[in-house]
Amino acid sequence: MNKVIAIANQKGGVGKTTTAVNLASSLAATKRKVLLIDLDPQGNATTATGIKEEKPNTLYDLFFNNTPINECIYNTSDNYKVLPGDQNLIALDVGIRENNKQNFLSTELKKIDDEFDYTIIDTPPTLNQLTIEALFAASGTLIPLQCEYYSLEGVAGLMQTIQTLSDKNLTSNRVLGIIRTMVDMRNNLAKEVSDELEKHFSNLVFNTLIPRNIKLAEAPSHGVSGVKYMPTSYGAKAYLALAGELIRKVEYA
Repeated sequence: MNKVIAIANQKGGVGKTTTAVNLASSLAATKRKVLLIDLDPQGNATTATGIKEEKPNTLYDLFFNNTPINECIYNTSDNYKVLPGDQNLIALDVGIRENNKQNFLSTELKKIDDEFDYTIIDTPPTLNQLTIEALFAASGTLIPLQCEYYSLEGVAGLMQTIQTLSDKNLTSNRVLGIIRTMVDMRNNLAKEVSDELEKHFSNLVFNTLIPRNIKLAEAPSHGVSGVKYMPTSYGAKAYLALAGELIRKVEYA
């Protein structure tokens, strides 16, 4: 059964796309069939996959041009598949609301439910209709969080949104966990925020810490994940460990 997981946080710059791409690659490395969906109009996750198509089909084409979902999915060199995103997704955001087509993504993903073990959705850094679509479609949400105080406020808001959608029976989504990203424990503030997270969200915080790592930052310019670009780097090892922790949480819970 396809496990659909949204990577979300209204705050930008917390490592959402890095997490989505490297988690997809890490899960694929365990021989699981993985789809990465780029729902961010910036299209950074798409760039990081290195697909060769000049103008690939996106969810925009699926929604406005009735392009079948399988014609919007492309192979990557990382052994997972990608449904790309670009700036046309801004029009999709408006189109879903104007046409009252909420849950459009959930409906489409049901058509390919048997083809994947995991679907990872990279969301925009804002709580717009595209992010809501991801939350509707997902059975679980991962929240990447940089260890600084402003980040904590965003987490509480997102968790409340997911709870509200769930209370209204609009989704079965639940917060799977909080991922501490870009961590440098030599920084006192990072350590303080990390300790606060463990105190207040002890059952949600993943044990794996994702470090600040130059190889993770370099990888997208080569069109691959950090896991493929430099598998021996601290960043790559951390994402492989995170994938293992996620598998234990969702497959053996």
